Amino acid sequence: MKNELIHRVKETFVECFEKEPLLVFSPGRINLIGEHTDYNNGLVFPAAIDKGIVVGLSKSNSGTCNLYALDMKETYRFDLSKIEPIPNGNWKNYILGVIAEIQKLGLKISDFNCVFSGNIPRGSGMSSSAALENSIVFGLNKLFNLELTKHQMILISQKAEHNYVGVQCGIMDQYASMFGIENGALLLDCKTLKAQRIPIDFGLYEIVLINSNVKHELSESAYNDRHAVCTKVSKLLEKESLREVSFTDLEAIKKHINNEDYNKVLYVLEEIERVEQFAKSVEKQDLESMGNLLFQSHKGLSEKYKVSCNELDFLVSEAKKCDEVIGARMMGGGFGGCTINLVLKSELQNFENKISKVYQNKFEKACDVYKVKLSEGTRLV
Repeated sequence: MKNELIHRVKETFVECFEKEPLLVFSPGRINLIGEHTDYNNGLVFPAAIDKGIVVGLSKSNSGTCNLYALDMKETYRFDLSKIEPIPNGNWKNYILGVIAEIQKLGLKISDFNCVFSGNIPRGSGMSSSAALENSIVFGLNKLFNLELTKHQMILISQKAEHNYVGVQCGIMDQYASMFGIENGALLLDCKTLKAQRIPIDFGLYEIVLINSNVKHELSESAYNDRHAVCTKVSKLLEKESLREVSFTDLEAIKKHINNEDYNKVLYVLEEIERVEQFAKSVEKQDLESMGNLLFQSHKGLSEKYKVSCNELDFLVSEAKKCDEVIGARMMGGGFGGCTINLVLKSELQNFENKISKVYQNKFEKACDVYKVKLSEGTRLV
């Protein structure tokens, strides 16, 4: 599928601009555990996957920058001297944001042509936005010899999302997409931006994603609301972030915050601990412990952090009933997207048939089931 994607982008680019492009592949990501901990300077456990975005780039002599979103069949032309966010600009703002952040560093780029396409399912929580941002900054860095490090690139991608898209995301998505490793994940400390590269062998099990195919409207506003709660409590405790807050600290101010905010912060502290426990379980190849931690994570996300939805709760509940599943949870920002499941390989088809049938009967819509491989990060094709 990736080779087909590369071929389509290259062929379309040559058709549109009559020259060979520089080609970049940037992967989407899954997060094994550690949801909503990244913007709290916590620990996360993400991995790049074999689905992603391919971008073709070349310098342009047309006097403008020319973008073509192949999947949407949309074009956009703009002047590099007039970069600003577009109201409801969707994919355009991710690219414009990256360019704006490059320019803020005093780095010079000239007009360029760009074609991109991807195979990350929309609304799946596999972070197509970070893949697009990383592919653009990585490609422009190569095309214009900007001499940016990968760490500088992911910060540019993150700031693009903050300043041009309006989502106050942490660094996990961009980091995982840029630095991912084949057949492994990253135990990332979002405070120090240092990561351990950890090979993973799931033995008789494999990662299966189930896309609920829903995306409730609350997602972006709820994400920013929860970010604000975490910041408010950190300030109340005179801490830089929730990473510095202990369970004792939280109990000490319980009377001064409402119960909902208390539970949200409690979830974050517990989830950071779960990430540490999960890493130890990976090291011991203790699959049962890994699975239990996934179920615990979902319970916290649903009942304390309140970022789940009926569809995600149903998928996890049904997975828990299946003997072939040892762990499952919602993945991503919430209110839709995917669940991540550890499923016995030999029973995969049986599981897919069961879960698809009960989901269709319950919600009168289909879910999609994907297998993914853990992949290396953003790179030249």
